[in-house]
Amino acid sequence: MKTIDKAKLVSSKSKDTIKQSIYDIAINSLNGQPISLHDFEGKKILFVNVASECGFTKQYKDLQALSDQFQDSLVIIGSPCNQFGRQEPGDATQIQKFCELNFGVKFLLTEKIDVKGSKQHPLYKWLTTKSLNNKKSSSVKWNFQKYLVDDKGRLIDYYFSITNPLSSKITKHL
Repeated sequence: MKTIDKAKLVSSKSKDTIKQSIYDIAINSLNGQPISLHDFEGKKILFVNVASECGFTKQYKDLQALSDQFQDSLVIIGSPCNQFGRQEPGDATQIQKFCELNFGVKFLLTEKIDVKGSKQHPLYKWLTTKSLNNKKSSSVKWNFQKYLVDDKGRLIDYYFSITNPLSSKITKHL
């Protein structure tokens, strides 16, 4: 029978409690390709849960304008979500076509994910949990809630759906 070294066990447990960097979270693009969040180190990232049939859907236009205006220092990542009023019923192809045709969206869209509940994607678990992001806990209330992360992967703040992407509440950090 193999003996367990208690020092190694303690060391192993300590490693498990090290905070996960947002850059280490795995997520796929809308077309199913892995996204490496490490590619965006050195830039701020605005994460937004999006939906095609929401009253806030017009924000796609302002999100694209924000992306264009701050292209050298900001990455916008939209994550389609169908958890609020079933306002994102489409599949990946339908979502991509809708966003491109209606709003000229060129910023990155992820696979459709859950942003709350028992199947919450690890990205949104990190964004909404203080013990992971070291800033604050929150809950996603509706489509187009925004989370701004600084160029070192630290949560700056979050903004409810009513906050326009071009609002000074957001742009003052850019």
